[in-house]
Amino acid sequence: MNLQRRSKDEPEVNLTSLIDVVLLLVVFFMVSTSFVREAEISLRLPEANAEAPPLAASDGLEITISQTGAYAVNGRPLVNNERRTLQAAIERLAGDDRDLPVFVRADAQASHQAVVTALDVAGQSGFVEINIATVTSTED
Repeated sequence: MNLQRRSKDEPEVNLTSLIDVVLLLVVFFMVSTSFVREAEISLRLPEANAEAPPLAASDGLEITISQTGAYAVNGRPLVNNERRTLQAAIERLAGDDRDLPVFVRADAQASHQAVVTALDVAGQSGFVEINIATVTSTED
């Protein structure tokens, strides 16, 4: 009777094939995945044109937004900052002419919400040519 203990060899796990399979799966999923950008919007950026003179504000509607978010249409301040009041003022001044250009001038400290509301109201009223007025820097 042989009562000696046998030395147990530790089982060896070869991870090379497992790593190969995982890398192949990663490459397969990267190649087969389609990257769709559904939240992307298309923008038509303005181009500088020195030949055409800029339109005067008298040729269209001018919506001015103050630092506090108060609206004025063609220099006339509105009684409140509500969307309905702005829409009524725009429709009253424009009448049925929706081909007029709309200029939105906002103070640098005005909230984005006030500017977006003015742009949205002009767009929903049927105006197609909506411009954001900017100030050119004199620090050249």
